[in-house]
Amino acid sequence: MAEVATARRSRITPEREAELYEAVLDLLREVGYDALTMDAVAARTRSSKATLYRQWGGKPELVAKAIRHNKPGSISDVDTGSLRGDLHALTSREDDCSMQQNAALMRGLFMAVHGNPDLLQAFKELLVEPEMDEFGRVLQRAVDRGEVSADRPALDYVVHMIVGAFATRTLIDDEPPTQAFLNSYIDAVVLPAFGVPVN
Repeated sequence: MAEVATARRSRITPEREAELYEAVLDLLREVGYDALTMDAVAARTRSSKATLYRQWGGKPELVAKAIRHNKPGSISDVDTGSLRGDLHALTSREDDCSMQQNAALMRGLFMAVHGNPDLLQAFKELLVEPEMDEFGRVLQRAVDRGEVSADRPALDYVVHMIVGAFATRTLIDDEPPTQAFLNSYIDAVVLPAFGVPVN
């Protein structure tokens, strides 16, 4: 899917692609995934619907790519020299306002994913698997530095832990996720699970 999508998108400039993705995210926040239509995206971005289908194949891939584009850079590019530093640096890439907006957006998409196999597949291929690979590289560096034992069971669950904290903050505490909350969670839950002392 990703290789085909790259070939299809080759004629769109990066600036135009970013504009389209921003419009998709705006529409998702306004109407949600189920009510989002390619007609609405075409109207909002002054594009033809045929162009959108030619470039992205359909709504699931377009939405997943828009979410991926909205993420602030590659996770594995962060390298502070320690696992705690890396995880805190990742948290600091989004301010609290952006986190709140993105948490609300993701809650709506999590519901849509359960009823839409195509969206689930696009999310797995374009978001979940690449993010797990990137976290894997961050953790491998921690193993290589001797911070984390290679046989630590929690290594397979870092994405589950962090996404879980992000996604359930509002549900459990009726508050949005914040940098302070996530950093506290990392220190209290994630790093102890890896056997990393918090100084």
